[in-house]
This record gives sequence, C-alpha cells and structure tokens, in this order.
Amino acid sequence: MRQQFSKKWVGSRQPRKQRKYRINAPKHIRQKFMHANLSKELRGKYNRKNLPIRKDDKVKVMKGRFKEKIASVSGVNLKKLKVYLEGITRKKVDGKEIQVPIQPSNLQIISAEMDDKERVKIIERKQKIKKSEKNL
Repeated sequence: MRQQFSKKWVGSRQPRKQRKYRINAPKHIRQKFMHANLSKELRGKYNRKNLPIRKDDKVKVMKGRFKEKIASVSGVNLKKLKVYLEGITRKKVDGKEIQVPIQPSNLQIISAEMDDKERVKIIERKQKIKKSEKNL
C-alpha cells in the first residue's frame, strides 16, 4: 500500500484502509476530524451542528468509561486525534496519574470559548451562508 495521502480516496469497508486514511491525512483534513457536536442550546445559538474542539471549551463525555462527566478541555493532540480533559485521569501501575485521551466524536460541547477571533469569524461566515441559502 502507498504511504501518501490520496485525494481520490472515497471510502472503504476495510478498517485498515480507514485507519490509513486518518493517519496519512494532511492537517487541514485532520482538523475536520477534531469536531464535536454542540448541545441543543448552542445549536440554536450558532445555527450549526458541530464546532472544532479548542482548549478551554467545556465538554460532556457522551460515551465510554467517563460517560456523563463534564470537564474543560486541557489539550488537543492533532497528531493522535485525541482530546485531553481536566480531571479525567487514570492511575498507572507505578502510581502516576495520567490524563486519558478521548476521541472528539465521543464528546459534546456545552460551552464554547469565544476568545479566539478566528473562531468567531468562522461562525459568522457560516451564518451568513445559511441566511443567503434561506433567501433563495
């Protein structure tokens, strides 16, 4: 199998090819993998279904061992496609506490941090597009 990312790849049932696509994806596509669903209140406010996860967002874990826990994002690892949350840790055999990496698809954004001007621009741009589509 080739090692480079293919723009022509549409999809496959084979998990190995799906993993290969995600691992070899360039940064602009990896960023799309880091989106999480918004809560119902935020969906109405921003007119969107999901947003990219950023540091300091408040999220709720929807699946897994830490289901129903609410925490703020302490870090985002674009290389591993994982999110780290404050207070969500586990003990290693030697007694050290480490943060548990969680997939962004298993999270729901409860409150989004809007200090970033770029994030505000993205939301405004998307709202303008949706308004123009409704007028047509």
